[in-house]
Amino acid sequence: MKTKPEQLAALLGKKSNQVYLVTGNETLIIEECCDLIRAKLKADGFDEREVLHVEAGFKWEYLLECANALSLFADKRLIEIRLGSQKINKAASKILLEYLTFAPPENTLLLIGDKLDGAAKKSAWYKKIDQQGCIVEVWPIETQQLPNWLKKRAAEQNLQLEDEAIAVLCDRIEGNLLAAKQEIDKLLLLQKNTPLSAADIINAVSDSSRYDVFALMDAIVLGDSTRSLKILQVLRQEALEPTIILWAISRELRLLHELKTGLNQGKSYESLCGSLRVWGKKKQTLQQAAMRLNFEQLEAMLHQCATVDQIIKGMQIGDYWLEITDMTLALSGRGLKLS
Repeated sequence: MKTKPEQLAALLGKKSNQVYLVTGNETLIIEECCDLIRAKLKADGFDEREVLHVEAGFKWEYLLECANALSLFADKRLIEIRLGSQKINKAASKILLEYLTFAPPENTLLLIGDKLDGAAKKSAWYKKIDQQGCIVEVWPIETQQLPNWLKKRAAEQNLQLEDEAIAVLCDRIEGNLLAAKQEIDKLLLLQKNTPLSAADIINAVSDSSRYDVFALMDAIVLGDSTRSLKILQVLRQEALEPTIILWAISRELRLLHELKTGLNQGKSYESLCGSLRVWGKKKQTLQQAAMRLNFEQLEAMLHQCATVDQIIKGMQIGDYWLEITDMTLALSGRGLKLS
């Protein structure tokens, strides 16, 4: 049977299965689902855990050997197979089907893998697991779902966030759920009787007494050249790798280029922000930046990014900090060619 990640805990409370398949591309949710399954099995007396990684040269026959081997330490055993992006071919499918047909009751199998394609879902082994076990399909959190997901996640930690605070978080994590978890864990240190505001989150970042590359991009998009240069100077003094700054600048340039292209094609700005994962106040500031810069400027700076990359790698002569400063000024509205 199939179940959703949010329904798994309730299902585990009712019954156990001899085989579980957890599949998808959201690492955080997959691992949390697997943790729930492991905890349930641990409570049911599965004290031994065998972990198999399917890599090049992996012998699927080992699954049968593992299943039939007597344990000296525990009566019940969890056999965990980590598929990653590996596909189950015809030979492996035959062995897996044999295991599913004759698996001893003291064993439970947990298969963990990336998102499965249509062919895998039509396979005999997949249908067998669907019939006698539990399949958890983990789907990505869509752009429009992320604010509610964050709010619910924070509430589970007894952390209250204002809507503006959630918008700031959405902007920071860019759909990365692992980053979201880390941010919420850090915000728990700010716990108070009233919901945390956007200012609380921004102040928490500034209270760390150092700037980060996100603050730099915020200042650049706002068109604040003075603040942009100040942050850039601090990042340089803190020995932040120039590749990180270059990555952030090139990402912003590509985003602005996509926005302007979409607008020229007649698409609405709101729909473009949704598809490109632009959140909160950044929607307005990016729109202003897109109006401030033309295609010629954006494309010239993208070419400049390639040049800076070559300089950093030692493949071209030049001063990458001067080039990065030049792009910072140009993006924030003060063109100044440094050469």
